[in-house]
Amino acid sequence: MTGRNGQDSVLTIGIDVGGTSIRAAAVDRNGVVVDSTRTQTPSSAVALENALQRLVDHLRDRNDVAAVGLAVAGFLTEDRTTVRFAPHLPWTETPLAAILTARLGLPVVLEHDANAAAWAEYRFGAAAGSRIAVMLALGTGIGAALLLDGRIYRGAYGVAPELGHLRIVPEGRPCPCGKRGCWERYCSGTGLVDTTVEMLAAAPGRSALAADVASDPGSLTGRRIAGAAHDGDPVALAAFADFARRLGMGLALVADVYDPELVVIGGGVSDSAPLFLDDAREHYAAATTGAGHRPLARVRVAQLGDAAGLIGAADLARRAVPDRP
Repeated sequence: MTGRNGQDSVLTIGIDVGGTSIRAAAVDRNGVVVDSTRTQTPSSAVALENALQRLVDHLRDRNDVAAVGLAVAGFLTEDRTTVRFAPHLPWTETPLAAILTARLGLPVVLEHDANAAAWAEYRFGAAAGSRIAVMLALGTGIGAALLLDGRIYRGAYGVAPELGHLRIVPEGRPCPCGKRGCWERYCSGTGLVDTTVEMLAAAPGRSALAADVASDPGSLTGRRIAGAAHDGDPVALAAFADFARRLGMGLALVADVYDPELVVIGGGVSDSAPLFLDDAREHYAAATTGAGHRPLARVRVAQLGDAAGLIGAADLARRAVPDRP
């Protein structure tokens, strides 16, 4: 935990509500985290709301706080007051903003976690000043967001854009969404592991990872594969090459639909960007419609890391109290 009291301006609290942990921070108007805390995510709705109240109370005991923003991995109503469905959280058709506002006595703003991260990058990071920007958070799946002239695009019903479920491989890997061949089944941390397992099954003698997987199948993670790739492991390198190709294919689809000037790559997998991003840019440039005859979007790595969601949520909450400094 870090803290700094006696701030010159009122702070807002941003909370990133994940399936395994909750991170909360008091954030100033420049997007700087000045106080933070975290806890594990409870499994029931009541326990989760109690945990959120404890985190907020802890932060506002130490800071002057004006509002709270929640970054939630789930579908929200278009007015961002109700969680329609969150696959890893115990909320369904829950008017969460009203519930928490009543409990906390503070304005509460909800936002999709990818939108919150994209907003933070637009305000304080890699997307600053961009007119049309797409954010891709490559983690367990693919979270996505679209910013148009400084506004978050949410679609007619608050659930756009679900870019992770673009189908890039006909009849490919099954996805929990019910389709097959979704982009996130190949270009996420989970997808990277699946690709590596398939390659190890085809040629187990080529990689030191094979022994690890044989002794403990659950030990294979994206971080472990990245480490092996840095060490020159041929299967790990081949898995990242496939990842780059699939990422480029998806970026070409995104460019054909949105024609953005910038794509920001975030999420946990972005930590390994040196292993795939240059190749992905080349695949993207080759696969885009009209390749060679149109400008291409810049593709950059996010700057704010895993704090982007809570920083964005805090800044969006600040906009709900514009009379405060």
